[in-house]
Amino acid sequence: MPHQRIHDVDALRGFALLGIFLVNITFMASAYPGNLVTDPAYSGVLDDAVRMGLEALVSMKFYLLFSFLFGYSFTLQMDAAERAEAAFVPRMLRRIAGLFVFGVLHTVFLYGGDILTTYAVACLFLLWLRGIRDRTALRTAGWIYAVVLVSTIAAGLFVDSASFFPAAEQARATAAEQTTAMLGGWGDILGQHLSGLSLLVVQALSLQGPTALAMFLLGMVAGRRGLLARVRGDETMLRRMQWVGFPLGLAGGLVYAWGGGPSNTLAAAAGIASAPLLSAAYVATLLRLMHHPRTAWLRGALAPAGRIALTNYLAQSVVGLLLFTGIGLGAAGSVSPAGLVAIAVTVFCAQLALSALWLRRFRYGPAEWILRRITLGRPFARRDTAPVRA
Repeated sequence: MPHQRIHDVDALRGFALLGIFLVNITFMASAYPGNLVTDPAYSGVLDDAVRMGLEALVSMKFYLLFSFLFGYSFTLQMDAAERAEAAFVPRMLRRIAGLFVFGVLHTVFLYGGDILTTYAVACLFLLWLRGIRDRTALRTAGWIYAVVLVSTIAAGLFVDSASFFPAAEQARATAAEQTTAMLGGWGDILGQHLSGLSLLVVQALSLQGPTALAMFLLGMVAGRRGLLARVRGDETMLRRMQWVGFPLGLAGGLVYAWGGGPSNTLAAAAGIASAPLLSAAYVATLLRLMHHPRTAWLRGALAPAGRIALTNYLAQSVVGLLLFTGIGLGAAGSVSPAGLVAIAVTVFCAQLALSALWLRRFRYGPAEWILRRITLGRPFARRDTAPVRA
């Protein structure tokens, strides 16, 4: 029997793209978020409300969802290799290498906040752990996440943050200088991207890498059990995920936002602890909506963008580069938080439409085609209108 795509996975991945862009665009548009300070030009009530809303509802939630789906898709890659009677490890190593190269190029030329290189490195560990039992995988994920959380709490309690972070006024001055540099040419932009590599590596090693690996493991277990392949939408577990995830996840998100977000280590710990709960509640809600007759259209709207998620992720960075830097419209530092949300939603809606149009003619997005070619280790036809398969 031919293998069919799991459209719920695609739709969830498409939904995650929106959340990721809502966060990333704030860093693309100004250097202030990267310096953990707010732009004094946008300090009104609406500006503060939008920033707090993003920190409470979006920050740290969607890259966890994307990581979970990455782990789930890892099992689909294993199944695809088995169907093709191909050796999985060499095939996956080529895919990881391709993802890493994409990440390096993305970091240097498009956006300094890349996650692809972190995913590639974390996937090496997932490949190594692929044979462990489900129970061991769940325990390992729990321990990894617990270590990150406890380390963050300990840093908040026992480490003087002033020794690591500059004073607010100095940070604002640095942010203003870097925002101005964004309006320069390619040399200024590349220099800024490269100058942030050390911070990117530290963040990847201390937070994003370990938490991504934990989510990879959870996704791998879910993929082994085919949990997203047989969703009906009326499962009791989905309602429980909402009942638990929304109250606790929103409470932790509000503590994170009111406590100062990433600039306050203890507030960050509250965000880290609650983010998986709110992410799970989002997933449960979207799955229920997609399997309800009145809102089933959501899956059809989101799934095409999720099928070519890598292309769309990179395209979001291209849009940010062209909108905010000196090689494009040069809007860095001149768009309010509410304006950035409006831009992100508009771009995402355009991606939904363009993804659907593209997939009427092609099976893969441009980036997916390249990555698949690297994964298989052989060329194949670029245009393919054959029935969709995983």
